[in-house]
This record gives sequence, structure tokens and C-alpha cells, in this order.
Amino acid sequence: MLNKSQIRYCLDVMGEMFPEAECELVHKNPFELVIAVALSAQCTDSLVNKVTKNLFEKYQSPDDYLAVSLEELQQDIRSIGLYRNKAKNIQKLCQTLIDNYQGEVPSSKVELEKLAGVGRKTANVVASVAFNEPAIAVDTHVERISKRLGICKWKDSVLEVERTLMRKVPRDEWSDTHHRMIFFGRYHCKAKNPNCNECSLLHLCREGQKRMKAKEKGLHV
Repeated sequence: MLNKSQIRYCLDVMGEMFPEAECELVHKNPFELVIAVALSAQCTDSLVNKVTKNLFEKYQSPDDYLAVSLEELQQDIRSIGLYRNKAKNIQKLCQTLIDNYQGEVPSSKVELEKLAGVGRKTANVVASVAFNEPAIAVDTHVERISKRLGICKWKDSVLEVERTLMRKVPRDEWSDTHHRMIFFGRYHCKAKNPNCNECSLLHLCREGQKRMKAKEKGLHV
């Protein structure tokens, strides 16, 4: 496991590599963001952005999503994985916003998690990006990077990873760290082909060192 100074070094390197890292889901307001993040589960941000380009022109309020049939909404997001479930959750989410929040997206993470299709990760993203509330949303990239570098343990659950990062990263850096770790995982330390041989963190990364040694021996990792 990395110590405090090593974690600080990792955060600084990721910050230098991706100083402008931010949410890549295109949105104009908290409502569009919560819809986009809900759609992004098990799906790439680039695909979500392709779908929401037309979706957000057609639907601009919770009422708009409820004015069409479930089947029509399903067709509008058909190219996204799990589209049937996601369409159902979007309409439930919109109904809850109308019934309980005057049609507005709540800023509280506790209230956000009451919305259909909004789990802890989604609530953290919306709270952080839309309402500037410090949060660390643990997606597949954040989890992978945390474990590969040894900030967290391999056996840790997603919730344990989040809590560990919240302890080890200064609160005022939570949101930036979340985005930088996503970019680091998405564009550098990728799931299948990480750029270990070009990585400034290789000397701290046991996972990367194992990969490099295996590569030298001609083994597949």
C-alpha cells in the first residue's frame, strides 16, 4: 500500500497529466446531467453524448419525458445498453421530481439517491459537477486505478474504495481527483492495454511492474 507522500505524488502527477479533466457528459443543467449519468451506466460517455444530442432537444423537462409512451422513449435511447430499464427509470425519476421536488433536481446526495436509477456513484457525480459539492464517484476507472496503484486493496468493495479515497485525499481535492483518475484510467492506465512503459508512476505501481516483467518474458498479462 502506498504511504501518504506516495499518494500525494500520484495525485500531483495525474494533476499535471490532466489539469483540465472534467465531466465529459454534455449537459446544460442539473436535470440533463442526472439523465446523462443515469444513461451512462455500463456505457461510454461518447455514446451517451451521441444519444443525448437529440434527446435533450426533444425532452427539456420532466413533464416532456412523461408526455410520451415508455415505448417511444425506449426507441429514443435504443442504441444505449439496458435501454428498456433505463427508459423506465427515467420516467420514474421524472415523476418523483414532479411529485416531490417541484420538478427540480435536488442537490443533496441523500435525496438524489431516492431517484430511480440513481445510485451512490450517480449521486456523487451530480452533487459534484452540478452543485460543486466535494465528492468522489467511484466508477470502473477510479476503482481500477486505486487498486493498481495500491491506494486501496484489491479486495476492497466500491464503497470501501470511496471511503479510503475520502480519507487519503484532501476534501477540497475530491472532485478534481475523481475527474483526473477517470482521465488517467480512460486515456493512460487503460483496462486492457495500460501505458506502463510510458508511465511516471511505474516505480510505485506493483501492478505495472508485474506487467512489464511479464512482457519481458513474453507472457500475456
